[in-house]
Amino acid sequence: MSEDHRKPEFSKREILHSSISVHKLLLGSRRLNSNESGEGDCMKNLGLRNGKSTYDNIFLLKCLLFSYVLTAGLLLLLAFMLYRFSLQEKVVNICIILIYIAVTFLAGFIAGKRMGSRKFLWGLLIGVLYFVVLALVSLIVNRSLQDVGANAVTVLLLCAGGGMLGGMVS
Repeated sequence: MSEDHRKPEFSKREILHSSISVHKLLLGSRRLNSNESGEGDCMKNLGLRNGKSTYDNIFLLKCLLFSYVLTAGLLLLLAFMLYRFSLQEKVVNICIILIYIAVTFLAGFIAGKRMGSRKFLWGLLIGVLYFVVLALVSLIVNRSLQDVGANAVTVLLLCAGGGMLGGMVS
């Protein structure tokens, strides 16, 4: 009588194969990863890369926030120098451009270090995002497209190039 009431014992291999079968049934004819666990496909179907995508997005936002804090600090320093030394307009414009390039370079460098692969693309993404936020803030403050559009392509190329270069160097 005790033999009839025993729970069947399954090996880990049998459980794994049954979960793979269920996974194949749910996903149709899609192939599983080489690890045969099915976990990688679920993550890919959700748009996640090893479950790290959310953390990567948060890290990129932190890089972007860091770049804007650094930009604000450098622009305050430039404003102090303008007040103290009566700098010419050309010098101030050159300094603003150098600040854009330096900040996006540093943000691209940090993003490239963290992401590990395709570093230049992460740097490029940081540079483009930096420009987009910069353009949106300028559009909101000025309430017109005139000021944004005048040097938009040049600033976009400088920000994207600085971020991509930072990613490549990382």
